[in-house]
Amino acid sequence: MIGALLWDVDGTLAETERDGHRVAFNLAFAAAAVPWRWSEQRYGDLLRVTGGRERLLHDMEVQAEAPRAEAQRRELAARLHALKNEFYAEIVERGELPLRPGVSELLDDCRRAKVPVAIVTTTTRANVVALLRRHLGTDWAWRFAVLVCAEDAPRKKPDPQAYQVALGELALPASACVAIEDSPAGVAAARAAGVAVLLTRSYYFSQTPPDGTLAAGPGLGVTAGWDPPLAAGDSRVNLAQIARWHATLPTAAVA
Repeated sequence: MIGALLWDVDGTLAETERDGHRVAFNLAFAAAAVPWRWSEQRYGDLLRVTGGRERLLHDMEVQAEAPRAEAQRRELAARLHALKNEFYAEIVERGELPLRPGVSELLDDCRRAKVPVAIVTTTTRANVVALLRRHLGTDWAWRFAVLVCAEDAPRKKPDPQAYQVALGELALPASACVAIEDSPAGVAAARAAGVAVLLTRSYYFSQTPPDGTLAAGPGLGVTAGWDPPLAAGDSRVNLAQIARWHATLPTAAVA
């Protein structure tokens, strides 16, 4: 059996980028009287930059109305990011960001099998708590052995820091764990930490290459499109299937 499942959040647990963070950023721009709006396409381009504040600073390089001084840009980015988080929490609380199909079921698999589950993300703890509390209830925290967020691992993916912190807190070797990711940066971060990756592609990262992953597919709740394919009769990606995929890896592949 797998030692632990390590979950990314944005795009993996839920399609938070397009319908959550992007919308919340635009609401923050409006609230701060900043004349910018991010379309779905523009936000997709900006996702090449990991981290909300970093994304704002990157975009300011092409915004004519952005402050010229670096200190002012950083102050504006911090203010907008704080506003964004407030709006994001409201979007989550209204139930507008459902978990992706198959996520709840796989979490339940882990609970029944007593397989530890960890969150490994570089988004802020407040955003993670808002999402998990909305979908898993006020006692959501007992489901997770470890919660690694931006505050715990400031170096953004593809840096492996978040995974290294999680492995240290779990006291498990990388070879015993499987990460669930959707983006190239997330896959790279997990692999750099020696963790095998299950790739569940999301809206903005539908073309993430499967290179170096344990298995890749369009979502945990579907059967078609997985490579390697699911076992006959399975209606979703379950814990037993992940364990079967993981068991085929040579030790060197995940060490």
